[in-house]
Amino acid sequence: MLNVGAITEGFVLDHIRAGESLSIYADLKLDQLDCCVAIIKNARSNKMGKKDILKVECDIDNLDLDVLGFIDHNITVNIIKGEKVVEKRVLHLPKEIKNIIRCQNPRCITSMEQELDQIFFLTDEKTETYRCKYCEEKYKGLKRVK
Repeated sequence: MLNVGAITEGFVLDHIRAGESLSIYADLKLDQLDCCVAIIKNARSNKMGKKDILKVECDIDNLDLDVLGFIDHNITVNIIKGEKVVEKRVLHLPKEIKNIIRCQNPRCITSMEQELDQIFFLTDEKTETYRCKYCEEKYKGLKRVK
C-alpha cells in the first residue's frame, strides 16, 4: 500500500482521469513553481475505477482555474489549510480561454501574426464547443499552446 503524506497548506486535485496527471502538471505549469508536488497515478476509485491525484503545497492563487476547467471541469479542487480540507471548489467551463489552445485555421490572423493572443470563446456549453475569436474556427481538440 502506497502512503503519501498529508499536506499542511495547498490544494489537492482529485478525480483526474487516469493517466492525465502529467499533462495537467505541464498545462498548469506546476514545474515552474518552487513547491512540493505529489503525482499519484492510477489510484483506486469507487467512482471512476482508476483516477489520478495531484497534491500541491502552495497557495491556490498559483493555480489557473480557467485552464483546469477547460481541461476537465469534473476535477475536484480541495483547498487544504492546517492539514484539513477547508473548501472544495467546483470547476466550470470558462467562457473565454486565452493562450491555452491554438487555432487550426491556416487562414486565421493568428497563423500570420504570431504575437496575437490565441483567444477562444465557449459557444455551446452542452457540446463544450469553443471557437476562435478572430475567425470563429471550431476547436477540434488537437493543439495546445506550449
